[in-house]
Amino acid sequence: MPQEDMHRSLFGRVFILILWICVTIVSSPAATSPDEPKQGATLLKTDIMGVFAHPDDETGMAATIAYYSFGKTSVVANVYCTRGEGGGNMVGTQSGAALGILREAELRDCLATLGVRYCYFLDRLDWAYTESVAATLRKWGHEETLERLVRLVRELRPEVIVTMNPAPTPGQHGHHQAAGVLATEAFSAAADPNRFPLQLTKEGLAVWQPRKLFFAGGNTNLFGTTILVNEPMHDGRAPAQIAALALVNHRSQAFGNMGASPWLRRPQRFTLVKTFVPVNGTETDLLAGLPTTDLSAQPISFAAPPSKDSLTLRFNSRPAFENYERWVAEQHIEHVAAQFLPDVPLVAGEENAVRLHIANASDEVLNGELKLSAPDGWLIDPAQQNVTAHGWSTNEIIVRVTPPLDSLADAELKAVFTAEHETRNATAKGHPVPHTRVPRIKSRPSLDDTDAGWTSVPLLEIPPTNLVEGKVANAADISASFRLAHDGKTLFVDVQVRDDAVVSNIAPNDIKGHWRSDSVEICLDPQAGAEDTMGCFKLGIFPFDSTGVVRAARDADANQGLIEETAPNTRLTSRRTADGYRIQVAIPFDEIGLKPGQKRLGFNLIIYDGDKREAALGENINKSRIAWAPRSGVQGRPEDWGRIDLD
Repeated sequence: MPQEDMHRSLFGRVFILILWICVTIVSSPAATSPDEPKQGATLLKTDIMGVFAHPDDETGMAATIAYYSFGKTSVVANVYCTRGEGGGNMVGTQSGAALGILREAELRDCLATLGVRYCYFLDRLDWAYTESVAATLRKWGHEETLERLVRLVRELRPEVIVTMNPAPTPGQHGHHQAAGVLATEAFSAAADPNRFPLQLTKEGLAVWQPRKLFFAGGNTNLFGTTILVNEPMHDGRAPAQIAALALVNHRSQAFGNMGASPWLRRPQRFTLVKTFVPVNGTETDLLAGLPTTDLSAQPISFAAPPSKDSLTLRFNSRPAFENYERWVAEQHIEHVAAQFLPDVPLVAGEENAVRLHIANASDEVLNGELKLSAPDGWLIDPAQQNVTAHGWSTNEIIVRVTPPLDSLADAELKAVFTAEHETRNATAKGHPVPHTRVPRIKSRPSLDDTDAGWTSVPLLEIPPTNLVEGKVANAADISASFRLAHDGKTLFVDVQVRDDAVVSNIAPNDIKGHWRSDSVEICLDPQAGAEDTMGCFKLGIFPFDSTGVVRAARDADANQGLIEETAPNTRLTSRRTADGYRIQVAIPFDEIGLKPGQKRLGFNLIIYDGDKREAALGENINKSRIAWAPRSGVQGRPEDWGRIDLD
């Protein structure tokens, strides 16, 4: 064999030998990874679990999520009660279940940018805006929803749960409150073998105790965590930058410009609610002290020592506040409880029953004097009375309070109980709501933009100062007057709106979300003071769609949807006027839900103003809201609506 061929043969054999060695090394399991691939329970082990109501609710802690996902390489899982199908849509006409599909897609793009590894839904219905956590949990099914969340806690075994604050702060969505309630209850229920035991015996899960529970936001300076989100991480990016890129994905909710929001760069604060790990004041890490293998750790109590005061005096408040106080006590989280001054809606110009409680937790019988006071113009009957507080009993005292007929200003109600050597004080906020009588007419009034049949009906005003939200320049910017009448079978409403820039940017196939543009909302409550809107009739009216036709849909009540489907016998007209527009409506009593012979019901009229003349089709241009009974978030609280009596 020639020497050159021998060299080639030897080189080929050496090359094959080297290649075989390389393939062997590369294919060796030990060379692939020093660790076995995660699987089963190990794969699902989570550091932080967020519990929210709707897609986009992670906004307030998005930068913190990015900080842990990328800066700490933590495993983050987000759980959403709904898919947001009850929200608005600024980028299309999808609504209901179709909108939920879109919002889920937007959410998953957002979470992928934030580095969230797992995303789950509890498949509850996002049914409307409400401020009632009670109505929300009643509609969702409290126990069933809690069971679904507990299953995820036991499956994912988070060290920390972060959620929304469940306090019924005026303006706070009831679904947000419900997410906080469920997360708080799941924190303890997941560790209790007596809660949802079939998950343990039939599904192969085990109990799990998360170590810390946080509410978003800082309600206390004693125990909490602050995360700095505007400092560069190891890759040079700040968590706030990542959050800005992520949140713009929620475009259907008008988050397209979210990235420019300066508040995203501010430190994000969390309130420590429950913990099994010792803490030292304010910390800078949600995972401080974790993970821990100490299974014998006991919960650390922040509760203040029980009050030794044997005598207490308090006003009854609205049901949402009373229920919240009971729940906070049951959960032993008094240290983070929001404090609400008892709030009492009162019909202006008439006597209202106001209840107080005097509790005596002693053997001593206390004979004393109860005095009540209010600002000038308010009447209290009786303003002074003698009360006997027997031992180990609670006295309910009822007094009659009459606010001035012509005032909607809140007032401070004060009570003082003096018994021998004991004196106790209590304070409440009296909130007047307007009242009017609705005359009965012999024949139906005109709905053709004339005054026929209306001339004898009193005209009521909604001035620009009756502000619910936003800013109003003057009466020409937005104000209204209206008249109410009935014929024993139908309620007639005539609304004249003064608006210097009437906008019609809602397409005929997009009749929903009346708050997005110029509109009128008629609110009727057969219970005359219900805690939620589920038994109400709420009608949002667009004076003109983009083709110039008046359209309406029921919203946030028990029968939502286009008026043609949900209130087919309701009639309405709308016309332009020299200074705005005029809407006239006829609503049958049976569509409102009035019982035969019923005279009183709750009523409110809310006027929405946009003013953006160049608004895009479907764009949310909400600038301001005024109302006959004004208060922030009033559209979701029938308690704060006015009252009408049918003659």
